[in-house]
Amino acid sequence: MTSWCPGWGDFPQPLLDFWTERHLCTLTTLRPDGRLHVVPVGVALDHDQQCAWVITNATSRKARNLLERGPVATCAVDGGRWSTLEGHGVVVSDTASVERACERYAARYRTPRENPTRVAIRIEVDRFVGSTGLISPA
Repeated sequence: MTSWCPGWGDFPQPLLDFWTERHLCTLTTLRPDGRLHVVPVGVALDHDQQCAWVITNATSRKARNLLERGPVATCAVDGGRWSTLEGHGVVVSDTASVERACERYAARYRTPRENPTRVAIRIEVDRFVGSTGLISPA
C-alpha cells in the first residue's frame, strides 16, 4: 500500500488510468450518530476542477449525511488493484455543478437517466491510497 497527495499536474499515470477505467466504487460517509454508511456509487475525477464527483438523489442517506461538509472515502477494486481516495464532500445542487458531475459520470460510466431531484457530491481530495504499482512502481 502506498499513498499520494494530489498535485493534479503530476498525477501518476497508472493511478489516473485506474480512476478513468470503469470500476464501481463504494462511498463511505458518517451518519449523524457516527456510524459508517457505505454504498455503491460511480465516482468520476475532474482534473479541471481538481475534485471527484458522485451523483445522487437529494433525499439519499449519503446526501443527508453530507448536508454539512463532511469526511468521505471512496474505494475502487479490480482484482489485486485497488485505490481509495479520501477527502471532504459537500452536496451541491446548482445546475452548473450537477451538469458537470453528470458529464464526468457519463465519461466514465454511461449517460445517467433523467432525475429532477439529482444533486452532486463534490469531493475535495486530500489523498489517494492504493495498491503498489498504481502510485509507485511495483
